[in-house]
Amino acid sequence: MGLYLIGDVQGCGQPLERLLAKLDFSPSRDSLVLLGDLVNRGPHSLAVLRQLSRLGDAAQCLLGNHDLHALAAAAGVRPAHRSDTLGELLAAPDAAPLLDWLRHRPLALLHAEPGQSDVLMVHAGVLPQWTAAQTLACAHELATALRASHYQEFLQTMYGNQPAQWSDTLQGSDRLRVIVNALTRLRFCSAAGEMEFATKEGAGGAPPGFMPWFEVPQRQTAEITVAFGHWSTLGPINRPNLIALDTGCVWGGSLSAMRVDGGRRELVQVPCPQVQKPG
Repeated sequence: MGLYLIGDVQGCGQPLERLLAKLDFSPSRDSLVLLGDLVNRGPHSLAVLRQLSRLGDAAQCLLGNHDLHALAAAAGVRPAHRSDTLGELLAAPDAAPLLDWLRHRPLALLHAEPGQSDVLMVHAGVLPQWTAAQTLACAHELATALRASHYQEFLQTMYGNQPAQWSDTLQGSDRLRVIVNALTRLRFCSAAGEMEFATKEGAGGAPPGFMPWFEVPQRQTAEITVAFGHWSTLGPINRPNLIALDTGCVWGGSLSAMRVDGGRRELVQVPCPQVQKPG
């Protein structure tokens, strides 16, 4: 049995099929965790959701910022962006059940294996003040809001960069907005956990006073492994306590999987044709 973490697919259905074939993936034997951004910008968002939803418990899928954008666009809360490729999905006869399936995906997961380091999985990042337990609790709060019958009300207040910093006293839409920004958009933050969203360069491009979230001193999740996607300009990272797997599939890079079970790691990649140009 293998556990494979997969980076941002972003609607690139054919690379996903080739990656699963290269892994010799079997849903009766193996498990997948996709680290968010299942859809958008690639040409086959509809096919990707159909394929992943059919895999049942063999494929656990986290929500990323593009997945939330798809839900907001479907609800009429967010207008389409010129680089969006969601039209086929939103017009499909099975759009409603597929989007309902997407809306019920988690925003963080923890893989615990006896004798091995725990692996905390998110789409983008973890605020330095958050422990693994607090990250999972915050992700559950957000998932609860998304799964509610009146979830459109949350989507209408989801967007914005403020508050830029976590506080345990935050409530309501402000609290949920900080959680969604940390889990699905975070790249750089200050030592105090103030988030910065304008910069999308690699780790060396941090603006003054900020640093990659995973380099903040005394980060509360430093003693476990955190796996994430979202940040294609980082390239793959495989450190004892950090796994980064967004390798720019949609930009003509690779689609990457990391096997993490049994105390071993194995990176498997397939090359991808460019379907979007950065910027």
